[in-house]
Amino acid sequence: MKPTPVKRILIVVAVLLALLLLMFGTARAQGVQLTDDRGRTVQLARVPQRIVSLLPSLAETVCALDQCHRLVGVDRYTNWPESVRKLPQVGGGLDPNIEAIVALRPDVVVMATSSRASARLEALGIPVVALEPKTHADMQRVLGKVGQLLGVQDAQRVWRATDAGVQAAAQSLPPAARGARVYFEVNPGPYGAGPGSFIGETLTRLGARNILGASHGPFPKLNPEFVVRADPDLIMVGARSAEGLAARPGWNTMRALREQRLCVFSPEESDVLIRPGPRMAEAARLMAACLAEKTAGAAKGARP
Repeated sequence: MKPTPVKRILIVVAVLLALLLLMFGTARAQGVQLTDDRGRTVQLARVPQRIVSLLPSLAETVCALDQCHRLVGVDRYTNWPESVRKLPQVGGGLDPNIEAIVALRPDVVVMATSSRASARLEALGIPVVALEPKTHADMQRVLGKVGQLLGVQDAQRVWRATDAGVQAAAQSLPPAARGARVYFEVNPGPYGAGPGSFIGETLTRLGARNILGASHGPFPKLNPEFVVRADPDLIMVGARSAEGLAARPGWNTMRALREQRLCVFSPEESDVLIRPGPRMAEAARLMAACLAEKTAGAAKGARP
């Protein structure tokens, strides 16, 4: 007796499901091999299902790839997306709680290259992948590495959407906002964002001019007098750093403060701005909104 059309459809569906399960099982069994930012080759017997992250931007990248469910622990600063706030916290990137990490039985720990925890964790048999994006190109590369680690196909789709979002933010700016000389303070050292940093690169794409030069490095500690002498058209700063800004010697003489061309970002906005991860397009929109608002009708300094 020939199978009915309904039975034939059910047979086809069952075969397809079996193939999908086989493919998924094979992918997990194949394991992972990649070279991290320390130049070390990390080899895992299987695609990791339990991940501890010690860097907020890496946790955000895992979640942007729709793999938040694999995170079993994060550092104390990771707070996005909302779901990660329920996860166990295992200290900071520089002072992680090794015992707490071990107790979570991770398949791998992802962290910054600057973290001091890698040797101790590896000595305990826990694989470590160290990745630390500092520029737009780094962010694209790290996204690919995390996708490779997680076995996610076409991880670069997240980068394409992010890059398009930055471009859209740049195109949204009125001509009057372009060419503004900007000082972006990362924290009250004061440390600024140089043109070679991911923040500086975003400012450049938005048509702004950084008062810092390439020779300063990505995130230099500055003499406050340097900022006074540079006299930027616009200052961008986080709320954590904004208190007492005008009380710094000479800062009340700067046009940006006298004319209230100062953007103070909330702690939540600052997290978006200073993390080199998948929320870069949102960061670009925040900067673009600041540029558009604070430069409207303002005369730019006629400086090279």
